[in-house]
Amino acid sequence: PDTGDAISAPKQAHELSRLRSAGRMCDVVLETEGVSFPCHRALLASSSDYFWALFGEATTERLACSIRLPALTPIGLDVILDFLYSGWLRVSESTLPDVLEAASYLQVDTAVAICERYITDELSAENCCCYANLAEYHALTDALEAANYSIATEMAALLQERRDDLLGLNIQSLMTVLDADEIPAVKEVELVKLALDWLGENGPLPLLQSNQLLSRLRFGLIAPDDLAHLSHASKAMGTPLIRSQVTRALEYHRTGSARPIKQNKQSTLRAAVRVVLVGGSSSPDHPEQQVLMFNPKTRTFGSLTTYLPQRLRNHCVCSLGGFLFVVGGEVVSKADGKPVVAETSNQVWRYDPRFECWQQVESMLQKRTKFTCCATDDSIYAIGGQHTTADGNTPATLASVEFYDFEAGAWRRGPPMPGPLHGHASAVLEQKIYVSGGLPDNGVVDLVPGQSQSRKEVLCWDGVSRLWQKVAPMSIGRFGHRLASVHGYIYALLGMYEPYCDIERYDPGADHWTLLRPLHPASFSYGMAAMPSGSILVFGGRKWSNGQEVVLKSTQHLVKIPQLGINSGLFRIRQCHPPFD
Repeated sequence: PDTGDAISAPKQAHELSRLRSAGRMCDVVLETEGVSFPCHRALLASSSDYFWALFGEATTERLACSIRLPALTPIGLDVILDFLYSGWLRVSESTLPDVLEAASYLQVDTAVAICERYITDELSAENCCCYANLAEYHALTDALEAANYSIATEMAALLQERRDDLLGLNIQSLMTVLDADEIPAVKEVELVKLALDWLGENGPLPLLQSNQLLSRLRFGLIAPDDLAHLSHASKAMGTPLIRSQVTRALEYHRTGSARPIKQNKQSTLRAAVRVVLVGGSSSPDHPEQQVLMFNPKTRTFGSLTTYLPQRLRNHCVCSLGGFLFVVGGEVVSKADGKPVVAETSNQVWRYDPRFECWQQVESMLQKRTKFTCCATDDSIYAIGGQHTTADGNTPATLASVEFYDFEAGAWRRGPPMPGPLHGHASAVLEQKIYVSGGLPDNGVVDLVPGQSQSRKEVLCWDGVSRLWQKVAPMSIGRFGHRLASVHGYIYALLGMYEPYCDIERYDPGADHWTLLRPLHPASFSYGMAAMPSGSILVFGGRKWSNGQEVVLKSTQHLVKIPQLGINSGLFRIRQCHPPFD
């Protein structure tokens, strides 16, 4: 159905509209395709720059009784004349091209703006390519940007159901789409095939334009075998520029373990920020291998198509260069009728979302559980934790530190901490590693409030000086807690068996911790992620209820409201639904 946007019109225009309907006092007739439209010269000149110039004193048309407009259709001209007389623009998906052409040709800027808003509001997978072409042809900047974004977002559906629409897309839109950092659920090889098909449909193009189009593809996201095949699929792939980009992509694949630190635009994933939850379950003795993915925009969960290669608990997870690393922990084996066996591991698994596969990489030098790991720009550090002694029964707490050398594909020993720790937390801020809390020995945390032996101390590792240094301690001893680095500060969240729920914020410039308002409900053994926006997500965990541990399914979204002063910092807490299982 037609939709209308109201623009107020003077009373005189309404009177003229009635006169026009009655055919009275009309002094000019507009004609197109054999259809005549009697009009009033004065209203046309006062409403359109085109008619103002046409009816000027020095033109031959100023006294003409009839004027032909062969560039316009009767539908488009009729709608624009109704708009000039009534202030209402009738436009629908079927009439939009004619109306927009008439509005642009007659220089009725208000009608053009309404058409642009209509395009932006009505975008969908069915029309985004058509609307992108319209917006590009008429230089509608905002509508073109919105249409190009819609094409990138809907690309998976368009490739399946409306490929012809993509092949008819204007080259500027196609180049913009291929420049997009987010094209959900589409493999890069499909984008290469689309670009080559588009060139076949719309070519031959000048060499410069063809290179500009293909150079926007990310060849580093394509498997070497597919890349070798595609490089011979079209003459356009054989130009010196494109050959050099393909060669660099093949060299990138040959770097092996160093790929996470060899990122450039052609190997960077086309994906928005996602949070990945690896392992965990309702019971620590029966961890799941499922990997969940959380979309912060929609606040919804989905599952990866691949599973964690092992059942793990007390492991560490970090990300670098678009790769996911699962490090150490305890491998849990479960056999029917037999007790659960958990063996401390030094294995490291790498997940490559480009090809949705897990690969075991070089193992750590030391088996570790209840440790912490974090990623800097070029390394992954594994710090402290526990391992099982030779007798197989006694856990030993570690002070050792090791880091993964990506160039060599091997773990190297780093300077140890001043003393052993397990159950501690870490975060990276300005390439310095901060380690807080934990227990220094093999003891068990005291469950009596106020008698916990958890440490308050905080250590800082500076990669330049290669020294561990003590900084200001937390006000609360914490064990099994989490640290988050957000916008130049470090936040310490809840740990196990703490008598308080307070959050603390560390300012490295002032070397000072500030207590913030508590987080409710209190939980431990949760997952946590710090978002680029400055918010913190807390997933699941357990809490104490009537002396028993209760598993939580909820996701809490903590949004920082910056205020200074003790106990004045606020976290606005939102529940993300639906909860995950």
